[in-house]
Amino acid sequence: MRLRLPTSAGAPEPAHPAERRRAEELERTQAIAERYAAQAHHPYEHRALDRLMRALDLVIAGSLLALTSPLVGALMLLIRLTSGRPVLYRGLRVGRAGRTFTMYKLRTLKPDAETRLGPYQASALDRRTVDELTRVGRSLRSMHLDELPQLWNVVRGDMSLVGPRPIRPVFFEALCEEIPQYWQRLVVRPGLTGFAQLRMSRDMSWTEKLAHDLEWLADRSVGLYLRLIAATAWRVLERGASDVASPKRT
Repeated sequence: MRLRLPTSAGAPEPAHPAERRRAEELERTQAIAERYAAQAHHPYEHRALDRLMRALDLVIAGSLLALTSPLVGALMLLIRLTSGRPVLYRGLRVGRAGRTFTMYKLRTLKPDAETRLGPYQASALDRRTVDELTRVGRSLRSMHLDELPQLWNVVRGDMSLVGPRPIRPVFFEALCEEIPQYWQRLVVRPGLTGFAQLRMSRDMSWTEKLAHDLEWLADRSVGLYLRLIAATAWRVLERGASDVASPKRT
């Protein structure tokens, strides 16, 4: 039995109307899965290793989900009290073998931001998103606490703790045309963290990000999986401590 959240849980994330329509069409037809599912059975696929890492995902993510549930509940209440409903955002992402799934995040933007941001795309959307962050949302994003609901996605099997970051269907479709090797990311589940996320810089191109993702595909192991989780935890704690120590901005 697959675990499910109600489809009404949370508001759709900001997206251009044309992107949203295309994403809904891709979800309905599962066109990406139809196109790439067969190719996802690739020499990079290590079935026994991936089953072991799936077991680790369940143990680690399940434990973290149980431990952080009070925190997530408190953050949802804080969002509700400071900026109203909804407290969650949901967005379509491309998963393993091209299957789309709904990814969840705590809402970090002002109410109705998706309406104001709808007409914008790419870098213009990124710039305007910063202006739409709530005070609570800015703190959540800086410490990546807005991504805690994705532990639910890991437990239910949509994602892994380590892997390529999940991409919106419309962007994935465009990137596969621009970068022919891009489909190879579908061999594994998308992840909360990975090489690209830990090494990423603002000027990193999609091709460079893909190189880091393919490095994970080729070299993945239990040891590397655990090291990347540890490195991510250290970075989050370090950033959280820095935010607490820094003086408040006026």
